[in-house]
Amino acid sequence: MAIDRRREAAGGGPGRLPPAAEENGALPPGDAAASAPLGGRAGPGGGGDIQPLPAPHAAGGTHPSLLLLDYDGSVLPFLGGLGGGYQKTLVLLTWIPALFIGFSQFSDSFLLDQPNFWCRGAGKGAESAGVTATGRWGGGDLANGTSPPTTPFPTAAWGTAGPLGNGSGADGGEAPPLPSPPDKGDNASNCDCHAWDYGIRTGLVQNVVSKWDLVCDNAWKVHVAKFSLLVGLIFGYLITGCIADWFGRRPVLLFSIIFILIFGLTVALSVNVTMFSTLRFFEGFCLAGVTLTLYALRIELCPPGKRFMITMVASFVTTAGQFLMPGLAALCRDWQVLQALIICPFLLMLLYWSIFPESLRWLMATHQFEPAKKLILHFTQKNRMSPESDIKGVMPELEKELSRRPRKVCIVKVVGTRNLWKNIVVLCVNSLTGFGIHHCFARSMMGHEVKEPLLEDFYADYYAAAGIALASCLAMCLAVRVLGRRGGLLLFMILTALASLLQLGLLNLIGKYSQHPDSELQLKLAVGMSDSVKDKFSITFSIVGMFASHAVGSLSVFFCAEITPTVIRCGGLGLVLASAGFGMLTAPIIELHNQKGYFLHHVIFACCTLICIICLLLLPESRGQSLPESIPDGEHYTRQPLLPPRRGEQPLLPTHAELKDYSGLHDAAAAGDGRPDGATANGGRPM
Repeated sequence: MAIDRRREAAGGGPGRLPPAAEENGALPPGDAAASAPLGGRAGPGGGGDIQPLPAPHAAGGTHPSLLLLDYDGSVLPFLGGLGGGYQKTLVLLTWIPALFIGFSQFSDSFLLDQPNFWCRGAGKGAESAGVTATGRWGGGDLANGTSPPTTPFPTAAWGTAGPLGNGSGADGGEAPPLPSPPDKGDNASNCDCHAWDYGIRTGLVQNVVSKWDLVCDNAWKVHVAKFSLLVGLIFGYLITGCIADWFGRRPVLLFSIIFILIFGLTVALSVNVTMFSTLRFFEGFCLAGVTLTLYALRIELCPPGKRFMITMVASFVTTAGQFLMPGLAALCRDWQVLQALIICPFLLMLLYWSIFPESLRWLMATHQFEPAKKLILHFTQKNRMSPESDIKGVMPELEKELSRRPRKVCIVKVVGTRNLWKNIVVLCVNSLTGFGIHHCFARSMMGHEVKEPLLEDFYADYYAAAGIALASCLAMCLAVRVLGRRGGLLLFMILTALASLLQLGLLNLIGKYSQHPDSELQLKLAVGMSDSVKDKFSITFSIVGMFASHAVGSLSVFFCAEITPTVIRCGGLGLVLASAGFGMLTAPIIELHNQKGYFLHHVIFACCTLICIICLLLLPESRGQSLPESIPDGEHYTRQPLLPPRRGEQPLLPTHAELKDYSGLHDAAAAGDGRPDGATANGGRPM
């Protein structure tokens, strides 16, 4: 019969384990033994069909023992979850480097800040020191071969939970005592000089721009230097992610630490801007390896209920690094000392070689049971656990599988899946959109579009961006707790789209009516909506947009870490983080072209937010669910309804648990009840 065939194809039969309970409108659990220990995630696929799961195999067959593959259900409770002191120590060791990562992410705001400049000797007898000569230069000055426009928010100011962005900057601010600038005049005359004096606003006496006179005809080299770190991060995420899935998280982490020390300290010894940019590329490459592996290790150490909290603590530590960067710059005074001080704390991470183990979850997922056994014994020794705590018999099952060959997987295997690749692509587009549009809102708030900027000095702009990032992280904690991963991401994406559309549409409409008051109503609108009021609306929408887009980018990265299987988790994370890097890369590209295409840039990303809102409905909800370990496990981790079903509502399709109640239908048909062989229980013939 049709029902029996569907049940048998789903792996039904004797010896099945009880299905896990549904949670938050999750998929109906399957009755296959392979799905129960892996979180019970069998259910309808992308098109609404019930997906068959692989049939169980005995230990020593094609697949290892199901008990060993159920990491969250058997292995992690055996080790005590996060209750063991050793696990807490390892989580703490993943938090500490987040501060150093924050320093490196936001260093470009200080090393490559474009200061005001004037001809050397032109300021003698002029105004008091520290007064800027040109104020906020217009966007067309650089195109005319004059001084470059100040960058109120260079590259990015994300303050993310992760490894993303070059930092944030701003106009104005306090500068060290320098020769007095001349009276405000034509900026083109400043490029006729052969030597300049600089008004650096970041607390430094000298930075990269003033060191090698990267102004006027050489101003484009500043943007290339900004490219270098971002491009290094992008390539680093893609390459180190694949390596970490093949060789392990620990080797990638340790070698990335060694090379970031080498390249980072060599950056401070650069003799020209070409050497500086090249070394910054390799520094970004290694920084990506450190950030990516720590993020994956943090996720893989935690039980389902603690993953988001542990990740958000790391985000707060990274934001603390953003807040502390101005103090480090004021303390160092020179860019070379600042660069060395940012990199030197990574020396402490060399101790990880002896104290930080490989990811046990990755070892189990890739069937490396011999090193997994040694690591489990190491955990039990550190936690002073007795052998009697192994109630489920993890160690005896592990002994039977020691001769099994490892099965490692590369991220390219995701191409052959039906649902997993869609989930990763959706999150890549979300990450790209969130971090790409963030710069549009930042430029608007910091004075690109408004005539009266909200903030007029470097430190006010910098700390405003950091404060928005901190508020966004706090809001994420509340939203995810109430709405879940998918609901929280959808909420912040809707806020981003609304802020963007209102800023692009409503304010432009108001400006159009204020310029052409053809009617009495339009005249009243033009009088009531002055330029200053319009600027306040623009600033408000920009703050909301920065707040929401930061949350979109951070949640997309975390969401990817949860729904990507352990065997390819670093590769999937690398794709999403690299997409975020591409989004941030649009900022220095637009700056290099003197803000040409800025409006189109904003329009394109605004359209992407609308597409993302629709695509987010395809994602599953991962709150409280076990992490998928293998690609088949992640393939059946499919979407659920956004809202839980109403009480008493009949589901559209029967679940595997319901189908098993009809297991006697075939026997009744065979007994000769007058129905043909292919008939169903109600006398009909299956389609």
